[in-house]
Amino acid sequence: MEAIRGTWSIGGIALGPIRICPRMGRTDTAGPTLSTEEELNRFEAARRGAIDQLEDLYGRALDQAGMEAAAIFRIHQMLLEDPDYQEAVHTSIRRGEGACQAVQRAGARFTALFSAMEDEYMQARADDMRDITRRVADLLIGVREEDLLGGEPSILAAEELSPSQLIGLDRDKLLGLVTRDVGASSHTAILARAMGVPAVMGVEIQEDWQGRTAMLDGDRGWLYLDPTEQIVEEGEQMARKGGEERLRLNQWRDRDTVTLDGREMPLLANIGSGAEGELARQKGAQGVGLFRSEFLFLDRDTCPDEEEQFAAYSQVVRAMAGRPVVIRTLDVGGDKQAPCLGLEGDSSPLGCRGIRLSLARPDLFRPQLRAILRSGALGPVSLMLPMVTAPWEVRRAREILEECRSELQSQGREPGEVRVGIMVETPAAVVLADELALEADFFSLGTNDLTQYTLAADRCRAGGAYDPRHPAVLRMIRHTVEAGHRHGLRVSICGDLGADPDLTETFLRMGVDSLSISPEFILPLRELISGLDLSEDRPAE
Repeated sequence: MEAIRGTWSIGGIALGPIRICPRMGRTDTAGPTLSTEEELNRFEAARRGAIDQLEDLYGRALDQAGMEAAAIFRIHQMLLEDPDYQEAVHTSIRRGEGACQAVQRAGARFTALFSAMEDEYMQARADDMRDITRRVADLLIGVREEDLLGGEPSILAAEELSPSQLIGLDRDKLLGLVTRDVGASSHTAILARAMGVPAVMGVEIQEDWQGRTAMLDGDRGWLYLDPTEQIVEEGEQMARKGGEERLRLNQWRDRDTVTLDGREMPLLANIGSGAEGELARQKGAQGVGLFRSEFLFLDRDTCPDEEEQFAAYSQVVRAMAGRPVVIRTLDVGGDKQAPCLGLEGDSSPLGCRGIRLSLARPDLFRPQLRAILRSGALGPVSLMLPMVTAPWEVRRAREILEECRSELQSQGREPGEVRVGIMVETPAAVVLADELALEADFFSLGTNDLTQYTLAADRCRAGGAYDPRHPAVLRMIRHTVEAGHRHGLRVSICGDLGADPDLTETFLRMGVDSLSISPEFILPLRELISGLDLSEDRPAE
C-alpha cells in the first residue's frame, strides 16, 4: 500500500480504480492557410461557439451546484467578451498568424498577467483563461470534448482540471478527484465543493497509477493506493457513518427550530436565483431570509427588466409555499460590478452601491420595486434595503415604493403587502439603530460587511485582521438587537457568522430572532439549536 498526503481536501470517501486524465492544452503549430479576413472570421465563429457552449454548461452547473457555482461560466463568457482579449487575438492574426496560434498566444499572455498578480483570487483567474483558451482552440481545430472517465466509475487523477471539464463529467461515474494544480480558491475547487465531490488536492500524479485501486479520504486528506483491507474497512465505515449522518440530519428537515426550553429560532436560506428556492426548501429552510437580487444583474450586457425579475422572484415565492421571502434590492457597485450598469470606473468597495445606487438610478430601482410588489401578491414577501446609513434613505425608498404601488394599481395589477427592512452592515447604521427602527419594519445584520467596515479589514485580503468574532463586532450585534427590540422589530443575522455553531447560543441569548444562512448549514444548525437549553442563567457575550 502507498499512502499520499494532499495539501488540502474536500470531505468524503471514495473507493475505486484510478483513471489518469490526459494533460490539458493542445497546440497547433501550422501556419495560416487562409486569408487574414478568413482567419478573423474563423476566430469569431469559434468565440461565439465557445460562448454558446458555456451557456449550456451554466445550465448544467445551475442544476447540479447552484447559482454561485454556475456563475463561474458567466465569468468565462465575460472573458471571451472582453475587448482587450479580442483585440489581442485580432492583432496576432493581422500579423500573419493563424487563428488557433493567435488564440493560444493571447491566452498565454493573459494567463501570465493573472498569474503575476498578488491577489490570490486574481491569480486563480489564470486557470479560467487557460480553460477558455483550450475551448476556443478545440473549436478551431475540430477537437471534441473527451470522455475523461471512460465506461466505469472511477477516481479521476489530473494534474489540472478545468471547471468545464469537471461539470462535463458524469457525476454518477465520478467517485472522487485527485489533482496537483487545483488551488483551494480556484473555480474548479468551488465547483467540486458545490457538487459534493470528495477530493484530495496538491498531489503529484504518476502515470503508473492508471487502473490501480485507490481509496480517497477527503475528510483527512489522504490518498491510499492499493489500500489494505483494514484501510478499506475504515473507509467503508466512515462512508457508512457519513450516509447515516445525512439520514439522521434529514430527520430534522420538516421540523421547527425550537430549543429545549421553547425558544424558536427560524432558520432561513440565503439564495441567489429563482431556481435555488426549491433547493432551499428541500434542505429544510423555513423561508428565504436573503435573496441576493444582484445575481440577476451580474455578468450581462443588459439589465433584467421588470418581467424577468418578477419571474425570478415569483419562482421563489411559489417554491416557498407560504413561507416568508426577503428580497434584497440591488446591491452592486464598488467591488461588485455589473457591466450592464456601466459602473466599471468605480472600483472602490465604498463607492455608489446599495441603496445609494438605487436612489440615484430610479430607472433601475422602480422596475425592481414593481417586480417585488407583484411577487408579494403571491405570498409573504419583504424587501430589504442594503448599505443603509441614514433614516432619510429609508423614507425616500418608501416614497418610491408607494409611487410604484399606485402605478400598478392604476394599471389594474394588484400589488402585495410588502414589508420594508434594512441591512445593518455599516457602523453608521448601528449607531443610528434607534432612529432607523422608526423607519423600518425589521433589521437584518449583514455581518460580513459589518465586520470589515468595523475593523477596517478587507475580508479577502486582510488575513487575521478580519475577525467576525471580534468583541467590537459582537457588541455591535447586541446593540442592534436591543435597539430593534425596543421598537418592536425582529432582528435577524444573514451573514456568514450566522452559520458559526460556536456562536449560535450567544446569538440566542442576545435575542436574535432568526438566522439566514447557506442551505447546507440548515439541518446541522437545527439539530444543534434543538438541543440547547437557554433556561440556565448565562449572559450573552
